[in-house]
Amino acid sequence: MNKKHMVVLSSLLAVALSGCFGGKDAIKLDKVPSECVFPDAPNISAPLWICDAPVEGVAVSAVGSHEKSAAGPSFMKDQAAAAARVNLAQQMKVYVTNMIKQYVETTGAASSETVDKVNTSVSKLITAETIVGSRVFRSITSPKGSVYVLVGLDPSVTKEATEKVLKTSMNNERALWQQFKAKKSQEELAEEIAKMKLME
Repeated sequence: MNKKHMVVLSSLLAVALSGCFGGKDAIKLDKVPSECVFPDAPNISAPLWICDAPVEGVAVSAVGSHEKSAAGPSFMKDQAAAAARVNLAQQMKVYVTNMIKQYVETTGAASSETVDKVNTSVSKLITAETIVGSRVFRSITSPKGSVYVLVGLDPSVTKEATEKVLKTSMNNERALWQQFKAKKSQEELAEEIAKMKLME
């Protein structure tokens, strides 16, 4: 083998070895971030629901977490679920507010001032109904030991809770709801608003 062949072979071997062991570019490729990671372990991929992605069969949902505790897994899961339910009540307020807004846009009912008052009235009543109807749909422990829980309402429970809250609000604020949509009975109005999101 002459010197020319030796140089070419050495060059090829060097290129092959750098490809096997990886240079700077190879390291960058390995560290491409995932679509969703654990908040307490940002280098590790997590299920998409932890990053608030929708879950099939769950109309409204929220995530709660609890750090690793000497009290044990059951305690951690209960605490994570409690935190998720607080978040779920907020999500439900947004959900119902959007239904009322959608109803107004579709029917042309009420002034913006009346709609704001209606939303405030409904929001006061949502937390209790949301907590009663909710359940844990998913749970996972992160590599660092924190527990994450997805709590939500399935579509039928969401519709029922929404209607119940709307009807209670209508009974408490009769004059306000008369301004909102005078031609509809309270029962019809609650049913129509509760259907809005479920029909999408």
